Amino acid sequence: MIGIIDYDAGNVRSVGNALERLQTPFFVSKKISDLNKAQKLILPGVGEAQSAMKSLGQSGLVKWLKTVSVPFLGICIGMQILFDHSDEGETPCLSVVAGRVQRFDANQVKIPHMGWNRTAIRRTNPLFHNITDGEYFYFVHSFRAPVVESTLAVTEYGCDFSAAVGQGNYYGVQFHAEKSGNAGLQILRNFIELC
Repeated sequence: MIGIIDYDAGNVRSVGNALERLQTPFFVSKKISDLNKAQKLILPGVGEAQSAMKSLGQSGLVKWLKTVSVPFLGICIGMQILFDHSDEGETPCLSVVAGRVQRFDANQVKIPHMGWNRTAIRRTNPLFHNITDGEYFYFVHSFRAPVVESTLAVTEYGCDFSAAVGQGNYYGVQFHAEKSGNAGLQILRNFIELC
């Protein structure tokens, strides 16, 4: 059973629809007592880092999220808050992955980065099983995660940034897998079945 973490800003319905297409049972909750029963966790992403961390903190989830042992997938802002810090609102994050999330340079690229972009796989990982190197995924974001040791895949938009990360049982994708067609569904399927 997949637990979708509700923090009052996530793209919960879209992720739920994608899981229904994959015929995967799930529930949505912000209660630790419920989420502890999940075999895997997904933190969907819409919104900004400061409000996401504030909402997670109000639900008592920040400390708990740093200790979960089941596979965890963060999507968009859900990936960004895995890092140490976000420049968005000067926000301390979960520190699962070392690094600082920064805003794209408006002198180099249009912000937000929005649309379909190619993703280059940097490290072999079950999350990218049956995904072609250079596959297109759908992005919507104004802040970028750095390329670090935990980076699984990169996308270029003015500079290379982490399109996906993996650190232990924690995974993150900057793109919206639930809005990325068949390739996105394959990412979700891989997380459910292989990670």
